[in-house]
Amino acid sequence: MRNRRKGDVVRLEIEDHASAKLVNLLAHNLDIEPHLVFRAGRPVNLSRLMALYGQITQPHLKFPPYQPARPQGLEEPEKIFSRLRSGDVLLHHPYESFDPVVRFIETAARDPRVFAIKTTLYRTSADSPIMYALMEAAQRGKEVVVVVELKARFDEQSNIHWARRLEERGGTVLYGLVGLKTHCKLSLVIRREEDGFRRYLHAGTGNYNPETARLYTDLSLLTCDPAVTEGASETFNYLTANAKNPDFHGLWISPISFLPGTLAAIHRERDHAKKGLPSGIVAKINALLDIEVIEALYEASNAGVPIRLIVRGICSLRPGVPDLSENVRIKSVVGRYLEHSRIFCFRNAGKEDVYIGSGDWMVRNLRERVEAVVPVRNADLRKRLMRILAVYWRDNEGTYWMNHDGSYTRAAKGEAAVNAQEWFMREASGEQGLAEIPSLWEEIEKH
Repeated sequence: MRNRRKGDVVRLEIEDHASAKLVNLLAHNLDIEPHLVFRAGRPVNLSRLMALYGQITQPHLKFPPYQPARPQGLEEPEKIFSRLRSGDVLLHHPYESFDPVVRFIETAARDPRVFAIKTTLYRTSADSPIMYALMEAAQRGKEVVVVVELKARFDEQSNIHWARRLEERGGTVLYGLVGLKTHCKLSLVIRREEDGFRRYLHAGTGNYNPETARLYTDLSLLTCDPAVTEGASETFNYLTANAKNPDFHGLWISPISFLPGTLAAIHRERDHAKKGLPSGIVAKINALLDIEVIEALYEASNAGVPIRLIVRGICSLRPGVPDLSENVRIKSVVGRYLEHSRIFCFRNAGKEDVYIGSGDWMVRNLRERVEAVVPVRNADLRKRLMRILAVYWRDNEGTYWMNHDGSYTRAAKGEAAVNAQEWFMREASGEQGLAEIPSLWEEIEKH
């Protein structure tokens, strides 16, 4: 952090209408060579540009205000744990409020039956209610363990601040494993109950930040399913004690099991296709860069597996190339909210495996970070996630199709326009008359 403040200037970016006198003065005093001066015909400080949005009172230039829906059954803190014992909960942000996640931690902090809370911190807000709840839990004598990532780019100072405050109140702060960033989004609550100890888990695709939860699309899974919580518990053992030969019980945890699990699932679809069994891969991710995953997807495509990818950002796989990726189609969806959720769906001969998680198919996520990709075991929630993927695949307003040469073409709206983000807002608000969306595999067969 000190080096960042006092480091050498490496470039000067300035608006193109700035006078030559000003540019020369700045270049001279900053010791910048002429070839490192870049004139830009657009705003050069996007943070200030974003701040301008909130100061302009022109409603017709802005998206209409949207209030996230509040899922029923999670409003009363004292009923959260009983609600989770009756079944898993899936939240789709920002269409559904992030408040239940905050309330989950706050309730655990105050519940006398809860004796331990373990969580990971990558990025959070400056005035984080979750961190205040963890500090309160520590003051109440609960075991509070937080794995903090100090090298979360540009959030280092904030994370150091929260780590120190938590330690002052009796919490245990750990900094993860040497050489690996801790990027997973997990919170584990251990509670004494009449029939023994029970673990409750929140697993998400986004950070513990209520502010970005209103701007990014993400998913939260709340569960007390032992088949999932045991794997999360082992993940914390791995993070806090570098447990040897950990058994993650079906969770894909990088850098140990995320890549092998992904490759095995892709190869299984390839084998199903060769046997004439139903096969298919649908994934929604932020980026696709890993060579091993790309080669496995090419191989599956050549075996006849239909592969449909929703990749928001950088994608190094080329779709629609003869004898290589003829069965692959890729789109990027851009809209009001930043697409950030990760969903992985494998058809598995009609017995779909569906996962959500914190990692993408990138080298750093698969090999250089601790990520958590969690299986969704509840059948109704799997269907819901598959429906979400079907809506994204039907979208033709915010969609950009990737071409075989790496370029993109904006989708034609056609007669039945579908905007996925607007669709999810209307659905969460209980609006009737939404477009009929076929099942995921029917949608893929049609498109």
